[in-house]
Amino acid sequence: MTISALGVAPSPPETAFPVRFQYDLSYASADHGIKRLVKEHSLNNLTAQYISILWDEGSHKTNVRSFLGEICEILSGERFSVFTQEMLDSVIGTLRERGNSNATINRKMAALSKLLRKACKMGDIYNLPEFRRQKERQGRIRFLEAEEEQRLFSAIRMRCEDSYRLSVFLVDTGCRLGEAIGLNWNDLQDSRSTFWLTKSGRSRTVPLTSRVKEVVQIPHGRLKGPFAMHTQVRFRAIWNEAKAEVGLGTDDQVVPHILRHTCASRLVRGGIDIRRVQIWLGHQTLSMTMRYAHLATNDLDSCVAVLERH
Repeated sequence: MTISALGVAPSPPETAFPVRFQYDLSYASADHGIKRLVKEHSLNNLTAQYISILWDEGSHKTNVRSFLGEICEILSGERFSVFTQEMLDSVIGTLRERGNSNATINRKMAALSKLLRKACKMGDIYNLPEFRRQKERQGRIRFLEAEEEQRLFSAIRMRCEDSYRLSVFLVDTGCRLGEAIGLNWNDLQDSRSTFWLTKSGRSRTVPLTSRVKEVVQIPHGRLKGPFAMHTQVRFRAIWNEAKAEVGLGTDDQVVPHILRHTCASRLVRGGIDIRRVQIWLGHQTLSMTMRYAHLATNDLDSCVAVLERH
């Protein structure tokens, strides 16, 4: 409007004219990813596709392949786009009927769960069943007494000096067989051994005993590490021959892994607190190490004096 000395001039009347708006509507999907139809797969197909991505080479991968192969056999090669809860319950039930302990079932289900999670993430299957850990009973932990170790190691040494060296290393470091065989020379520094290829994926370093320092002192030559001349199959064969010779052939708990149990038991019985034993062994959780806690009987001796006063 215009302001003048005469007052406020009225605004000119609005001219009526048609107003037209033209809308250009276009729709875009918020998800620009590629859509694909989920097909049906067998467990063998998924295993072949992802096992080398999910698991490193070694004995653990071999075990996983065996576990998944057995589960596929239970499913009769059934193809699926959804792994249902009924399928999972059927597998667990069959494993239990075959005499698998809850601990063994848990290991097999861990492999299956890892594979199915990957397949689901990659869009190969729609969803996942609920995996519930089976309650495990704590069985008796077998370990070697000093006299048993001496007899067994002597029999091993008669057959193979390298196997004897490896046995000493295993019992004094508490490492797993695969961890020892996979050592490189650079992993042995300043009287310590660092294990990089571990079951948990976490490295750890432990100091070496005097006799371990001796058994790793061999010419390097073209060897990758102090026990690179060995394979697990070869060592187990020598182990089984030796244990049969010394009268332990019928004891199915006397396997190379017993040396890890023996190391742990000696630490606990020697008064080392359970937390440090956990770090030494490389256990992910303290509950795994607590299997050895009952061996710390010396910690309870002071309780007797208290009870005898009453």
